[in-house]
Amino acid sequence: MSKVVYEGWMVRYGRRKIGRSYIHMRYFVLEPRLLAYYKKKPQDNQLPIKTMVIDGNCRVEDRGLKTHHGHMVYVLSIYNKKEKHHRITMAAFNIQEALMWKEKIECVIDQHQDSLVPSGQQYVSFEYKPGMDAGRTASSSDHESPFSALDDEDDSRRDLLRRTTIGNGPPESILDWTKEFDAELSNQSSSNQAFSRKHWRLLQCQNGLRIFEELLEVDYLPRSCSRAMKAVGVVEATCEEIFELVMSMDGTRYEWDCSFQYGRLVEEVDGHTAILYHRLLLDWLPMVVWPRDLCYVRYWRRNDDGSYVVLFRSREHENCGPQPGFVRAHLESGGFNIAPLKPRNGRPRTQVQHLIQIDLKGWGAGYLPAFQQHCLLQMLNSVSGLREWFSQTDDRGQPIRIPVMVNMASSSFALGKGGKPQHKSSLSIDQTNGASRNSVLMDEDSDDDDEFQIPDSEQEPETSKQEQEQETDAKKTEEAALNIDLSCFSGNLRHDDNENARNCWRISDGNNFKVRGKSFCSDKRKIPAGKHLMDLVAVDWFKDTKRMDHVVRRKGCAAQVAAEKGLFSTVVNVQVPGSTHYSMVFYFVTKELVPGSLFQRFVDGDDEFRNSRLKLIPLVPKGSWIVRQSVGSTPCLLGRAVDCNYIRGPTYLEIDVDIGSSTVANGVLGLVIGVITSLVVEMAFLVQANTPEELPERLIGAVRVSHIELSSAIVPNLDSD
Repeated sequence: MSKVVYEGWMVRYGRRKIGRSYIHMRYFVLEPRLLAYYKKKPQDNQLPIKTMVIDGNCRVEDRGLKTHHGHMVYVLSIYNKKEKHHRITMAAFNIQEALMWKEKIECVIDQHQDSLVPSGQQYVSFEYKPGMDAGRTASSSDHESPFSALDDEDDSRRDLLRRTTIGNGPPESILDWTKEFDAELSNQSSSNQAFSRKHWRLLQCQNGLRIFEELLEVDYLPRSCSRAMKAVGVVEATCEEIFELVMSMDGTRYEWDCSFQYGRLVEEVDGHTAILYHRLLLDWLPMVVWPRDLCYVRYWRRNDDGSYVVLFRSREHENCGPQPGFVRAHLESGGFNIAPLKPRNGRPRTQVQHLIQIDLKGWGAGYLPAFQQHCLLQMLNSVSGLREWFSQTDDRGQPIRIPVMVNMASSSFALGKGGKPQHKSSLSIDQTNGASRNSVLMDEDSDDDDEFQIPDSEQEPETSKQEQEQETDAKKTEEAALNIDLSCFSGNLRHDDNENARNCWRISDGNNFKVRGKSFCSDKRKIPAGKHLMDLVAVDWFKDTKRMDHVVRRKGCAAQVAAEKGLFSTVVNVQVPGSTHYSMVFYFVTKELVPGSLFQRFVDGDDEFRNSRLKLIPLVPKGSWIVRQSVGSTPCLLGRAVDCNYIRGPTYLEIDVDIGSSTVANGVLGLVIGVITSLVVEMAFLVQANTPEELPERLIGAVRVSHIELSSAIVPNLDSD
């Protein structure tokens, strides 16, 4: 019998043919090559209900939060890329257990990333039927190089270290650290702009919180719409506990959010996105100023470093029109950034940032500045409410269930005269939560869940400026100039090197991105990327009613022109789904592939190797806070995040990146596409280096696209093969 990697009770989540969802308690067992689940804890040679063979082609899809008969579960879907109709969907009542399973399964998948499947052999998932032979077999996992599992966690650790410094250090240390942070980011963007002096200033300290005001320059700011303000505080609780409380709209919210009066779910878009209705309880002259309400979209995600991001933005919805007696406020941007800190005295600690930029509308906001300021501070004080809520007890029990999104207009809640909340039920909040936890009948008694612990951040070794310059200069002298005539290449998106140009592209400076240095395996040090391996010669911006695959077949495209000149092309086709499908196509050209190089092995390798190595580094130099937080700047292995289709031709490699294949990426895209004309985005593509022989990493190429207009996309003429 194979070694068991992880096992325990989980929820089997699915939908019946009539469309209704169901949940059953099942016992899941993860082995080095097999995932199976049983109705009861397996004994002897008991047959599983269903199994799936785990190999390098498997994926763990995060489907977020789903509601079933008033109970919220965190859903994971495991499937094989080559056989997507074979999948196992599992869920948990608490986030900690779901994340533990996700980590264990991805660890097993990573162990198979570099292993080769024998020719002609295919692994398939299957379902046991009565009468099948007993017994289950699974081979042990293949041994791999200790460097093959290296990922880009060091970037997240660096961000984690910065947050820890903010939370632990005295005011003098914070001031010095801010100067270092600004100097380090002078030539590159970062997703964590929270404490850059260039963008924020400390407004005041209140209730143990630091209140910041945004200092970004804008062309026009309505009188009633204040600048963004943010409260930053430290809460002694885990990120998961705080996230679950922030996501709740039940009775517990009255205990920590003094600006909350009423809330309900308008529409559940997917596991990460929902439309909410929210009434604010503002105590500034309630007899004179009308109450405010909001209808907004809420999107959340979990980062690799264990932090959570919850983003808000106002949205109109047909089922949530203006309410009589209320002024509909407009939430320009807002949300929570929940990041882990190092524990202190054995207690978990988390930094919570709460940002709000809101237009409260009405005459009160336009003519009484004190009204806007007072209401913003009242809403930001919810961070101190979180801190006090968790300080009520010294004990940490087992992980609580994910709170349910309920309609607060139920029998337990009503609005009295003047909009004051009145509780009709005599049950306490603890009793209500206890009843909810016990209302699901399980097939078997569940084992106690292991408490999820967030590991301490590891400090990244410092790199002197002189060493970075030496390595960058060495890389530049090692390669000769390509001397490719770029005048013969063209795309329908304009090339413009002007800093303020719009609806155009230009080549991004490689030093804006940091990649793994020669000694990364030993010291985790990163260096500026320097010169690219290939030249970006053209960019196309397409649209159509269907997804556009294999764009190199378009007659006269830059890749075909390069082939006529004896050049090799790498074409990256970023596919954006929607009612109208868009594709942004980047054409990178070089004279020839260097035999035996990492890039040559990537071009001529199989899809499994390519998926484990193709990396994207995004940057958003210009954009709103909500977009910068959504996109981030952490390197991402594209083959693991979304589906990538590779087309190898005699003189080219085309990579079709399907953004629509990921639920999380779709959620981010929904936020970005609406404000794309105001964004400047940089993207760098490279092949990840895992071993000392492959280091240092080199960029395939990098591009900067500015203020793209959707209307400028054209319909391509794609000839059939």
